[in-house]
Amino acid sequence: MTTRILPAVGDPDAARIFSTLLSQLPSAEPAPPVADSTTLLDTLARLAVDSLDELPEVVIVHERIGPVPALELIREVALRFPAVGVVLVSSDAGPALFSAAMDSGARGLVGLPLSYEELAARVQAAAQWSVGVRRHLGRGAAETFTGPGGRVVTVTGAKGGVGTTFTAVQFALAAAASGRRTALVDMDLQAGDVGSYLDVQFRRSIADLAGIQDISPRVLQDAVYEDRTGLALLLAPADGERGEEVDDRAARHIAGALRSRYELVVVDCGTQVTGANAAVVEMADVAVLVTTPDVIAVRAAKRMVRLWERLQVRKAEDTSVVVNRWSKHTEIQPALIEKITKTRATRTPVPAAFKELQAVVDAGRVQDLDNRSTVKQALWTLAGELGLLAPAPDTPAPSGSPGGALTLRAAGTVSRLRRGREG
Repeated sequence: MTTRILPAVGDPDAARIFSTLLSQLPSAEPAPPVADSTTLLDTLARLAVDSLDELPEVVIVHERIGPVPALELIREVALRFPAVGVVLVSSDAGPALFSAAMDSGARGLVGLPLSYEELAARVQAAAQWSVGVRRHLGRGAAETFTGPGGRVVTVTGAKGGVGTTFTAVQFALAAAASGRRTALVDMDLQAGDVGSYLDVQFRRSIADLAGIQDISPRVLQDAVYEDRTGLALLLAPADGERGEEVDDRAARHIAGALRSRYELVVVDCGTQVTGANAAVVEMADVAVLVTTPDVIAVRAAKRMVRLWERLQVRKAEDTSVVVNRWSKHTEIQPALIEKITKTRATRTPVPAAFKELQAVVDAGRVQDLDNRSTVKQALWTLAGELGLLAPAPDTPAPSGSPGGALTLRAAGTVSRLRRGREG
């Protein structure tokens, strides 16, 4: 049996040593090393789209990988790709680290400097474990863990006032209406308005989960508000200073717990970069950046994208830009924004029609927005374009469409909206 191995090593010298030793292992098929945690997770997610069988049997994580710390990265890989055996390589091979690595989901620990015999033994053990898990899960297991269910979508604003929260709420409402079990998370930790937009008051918030190491289903249920719209809401704390309790580690842990319970997790990240929302943007399956077609907002969008790249949070080409308040007479068009920011502009811009929204926004009832609203139609179409809506049962999504495209069920939802408008 051939063992496919994907090393994650940030240091170039260490990467060369890894490649040399791994190529000597019997029946090993090592892939070129990836240099950071973002690339590793992106690579695994891309492979998992096709089939569980496309994933490597073994992932090797070097202790100095970044920007996500090694143990956090192992936990994320184990949660999202449970049939992949992860081996940690560290200069500290003591019992404390061994215990921590096993708790994070690793299948082995190899000490530095590397020993061929030890590396071969740990890789072989992890590979055998991976094969056994896949045999137990069966070929359909990939859909359970890495298919449409369990996806995280972040919505970030280039600057304040561009419509970030409204966009996130409408994406979540569209997904829930399509039949997808959806959670909406307010990670604008100091100034979150999701509760105000939906007329919800709830004493629990995301801060109540920050210090909990093991977020059980019962604990999560206590913190989440089940809204009558069908959404599960995890709100920002009412007291803004409590937002500091949610650091990057807590954010990953919370997002991972939500991912395991809901088909889709929509996260409103606000407009400020914090450790918490940067961690979630990094782990997201889809990262959306909202801007308006004006010079100040587009400059802010470019700054945000460049900041993400410098922090190794997200690559520009892996970011989808939504252009809000667009009109055909606007001098700055989506194609120009795409060129300036080096991102991917979505096909559907959101029209400038604030009068449609004013009544429901002022009332704090955006879920009551009329189906005839051109803004609602555009955002729900966008939700389909980004692959956020549930497909019709036993019906494949149309081919050639990004992120799963506009599924047939999504097309039906948007069609009903348009019929309502015509009526």
